[in-house]
Amino acid sequence: MEYFDPAETWSRDALLHAQSVRLRATLDRALRSPFYSRRLKGMDPAEIAGAEDIAKLPFTTKDDVRAAYPWDMAAVPLEELVRLHVSSGTTGVPVAVYHTRDDVETWASLMARCMYMVGIRKNDVFQNIAGYGLFTGGLGIHYGAERLGCLTIPAGTGNTRRQLKLLRDMRVAAIHIIPSYALYLGAMLMDEGVDPRSLPVRIALIGAEPHTEEIRQRIEYLLGVKAYNSYGLSEMNGPGVAFECLAQNGLHVWEDAYIAEIVDPESGRPVAEGETGELVMTTLIRRGMPLLRYRTRDLTRFLPGACACGRRHRRIDRILGRVDDMFIIKGCNIYPLQIEHILMSFPEVGGTYLIILEQADNMDQIRIQVEIREEYFIEDMRALQGLQRKIAARIRDEILVTPKIDLVEPKSLPRAEGKARRVEDRRLILK
Repeated sequence: MEYFDPAETWSRDALLHAQSVRLRATLDRALRSPFYSRRLKGMDPAEIAGAEDIAKLPFTTKDDVRAAYPWDMAAVPLEELVRLHVSSGTTGVPVAVYHTRDDVETWASLMARCMYMVGIRKNDVFQNIAGYGLFTGGLGIHYGAERLGCLTIPAGTGNTRRQLKLLRDMRVAAIHIIPSYALYLGAMLMDEGVDPRSLPVRIALIGAEPHTEEIRQRIEYLLGVKAYNSYGLSEMNGPGVAFECLAQNGLHVWEDAYIAEIVDPESGRPVAEGETGELVMTTLIRRGMPLLRYRTRDLTRFLPGACACGRRHRRIDRILGRVDDMFIIKGCNIYPLQIEHILMSFPEVGGTYLIILEQADNMDQIRIQVEIREEYFIEDMRALQGLQRKIAARIRDEILVTPKIDLVEPKSLPRAEGKARRVEDRRLILK
């Protein structure tokens, strides 16, 4: 077993010791920011003896970070900051994240660790098919690839034909790509009579949008690659927070750099081992903008037991969705990925679908438009009606609500080169 960084091999005791030491240092740094100096006023830092005391600290939310815009989260003087990333939400108020030079370096090292773990080496050519600029997925993975020593192509998004030319001409071995765009790329090649598996790529890093295991398997089969799930968020740096290893059985959270908790989204209390809840993260090595107990709104669980790869960093399950993604129909709590999981289990279904929430007779209902693969989209109405019934029944068994299923022609639903839009709520228009 090869490792990029000695911290990958640390024992649980060594990781817990490092977390305790680094949490106390992080708390000291956080108190230098205007935000935390107010939030923690009156608290004795000595109360936090180690990582086991983290629950004594208050949560930090996205609204807190927005309210602190532009400078109140910074824990160092402006002259020590070298990078700013921002993400805007529905309020239009940015979430600003600051980095010192050390922060950028440690972020690159964490990302390089992830890439090395899945088999990327310095003699590989790496193509980054992700947005650059304020979006952290572009520069974060770019710097990691360069730290690893790869010839790195900052292709960005869009211009699919140029992407393909670079992939072929440069004999690209590894790519970073959004799952929905990976499916689009493969489908486009097949439409042109090109076998996507003929591309030289052997490894795909996929992330930025939640996806099911079935989507990963489709990408692997379609492109002839091994696809590894990546987790990150701007507030924690970006990509490189947690990553799958070769075992592809959960994502290792780099616990020398973060403390991860999983709590009940309503009460904020820890959930039992193996139960799904909201992921809460604390930075341990960031200087410019430390964050304490940040509520990510992402839903996952800790996976029990040791990983076959030998690393002792705890694993989280793939992100099951966001607390904010949940919608309620007829009293049932429903997440889009529950529906995707069922849809992708049908070989007749293509890679694109749209969940529409609408009203009929003053009742909320779900309509799902599902693209059917070319070879299955036939004129036999009985066969199509039978498929509709089977899909509706399987989804009803999962979410306890019967959806209306519209089978649509291949490539008839809108596609985006960025994150796919899976839910359209038309109820708001009617109310």
